[in-house]
Amino acid sequence: MELRNKRSNSLNDELVDGLKALKDFSHLTLIYHLQKAKGYSLEVKPFLDNEHHGVFATRSPKRPNPIGILVVKLDSIEGNIINISNIDILNGTSLLDVKPYVPQLYEDTCKDLKVGWFEKKHQDAENTKSDDRFIEKPEKE
Repeated sequence: MELRNKRSNSLNDELVDGLKALKDFSHLTLIYHLQKAKGYSLEVKPFLDNEHHGVFATRSPKRPNPIGILVVKLDSIEGNIINISNIDILNGTSLLDVKPYVPQLYEDTCKDLKVGWFEKKHQDAENTKSDDRFIEKPEKE
């Protein structure tokens, strides 16, 4: 499976039967490989913050195991195409799995939810663009 663009994912034809009943869910959990991430750092300055945090306290792509997880809105399914919104994954990203998002599964474990350093930063997320701190830059000759 691979993300073709910012709104749709084309599933291998042999996996299409696995989409049965997925259209009845409003949101999906995508598990994907961060294949563009080279190496990792145990401390990073995450998007929206200029202080260092441990990599496991961030969503940094430069991780010891470069796997990403994202909840997206399911717009429609047409054949082997899954149309989605609210996505911030690079084009061409390899999807490892697609699962229905079921918030009721987390009700008991998320009652006293805390979001650490992000609590003071989340209001900036909608109006802030990435500063490319995790993009590999070509070496100068």
